Amino acid sequence: MTAQEPMPGGTPEEAPEQVSEHSGVDLARVALRAAKEAARARGDAVQQKKQSRRGGGLRSGSGRDRRDPMALGAAINRLVTERGWEAPAAVGGVMGRWPQIVGEDLAKHCEPESYDEDERVLTVRCDSTAWATNVRLLAPQLVARLNEDLGHGRVRVIKVLGPHGPARRFGPLRAPGSTGPGDTYG
Repeated sequence: MTAQEPMPGGTPEEAPEQVSEHSGVDLARVALRAAKEAARARGDAVQQKKQSRRGGGLRSGSGRDRRDPMALGAAINRLVTERGWEAPAAVGGVMGRWPQIVGEDLAKHCEPESYDEDERVLTVRCDSTAWATNVRLLAPQLVARLNEDLGHGRVRVIKVLGPHGPARRFGPLRAPGSTGPGDTYG
């Protein structure tokens, strides 16, 4: 193969080991192509720099784009979706709508306290042990109703707690190490 004949495999860039065999015209073509690519790359960088100085190169028009103002509800929904807060937000909504979900009678005597997303356990506190027993009996129906509202499998178990005990107050007439009136019973 002579220096004047074209290469059978394509251009000189495809076979770099044969570039040295080319004549001056072929070397000039290769050099010109490389110079054009370098100039294009420099031009793209300069263009990007100019656009960033002018505000990103994006011009506002009559169409909607991501920079337009959003309604508060849409912005909150977007934030919840981006952060992956759908489940906690849905459960928080249930806690706010507790009387509508479980009924007014039950809502007067028990309220949701917490939700463990990993275990999918909703903790409910009741104001008396009788209502706590009643809620334990109603737990399967409540789980079904909550899962209808939140999505299947969002709540697996309802943990029912009884009323809080009396507050333990520490005062001047307490014995050191005493836990209050309960420690005399056992």
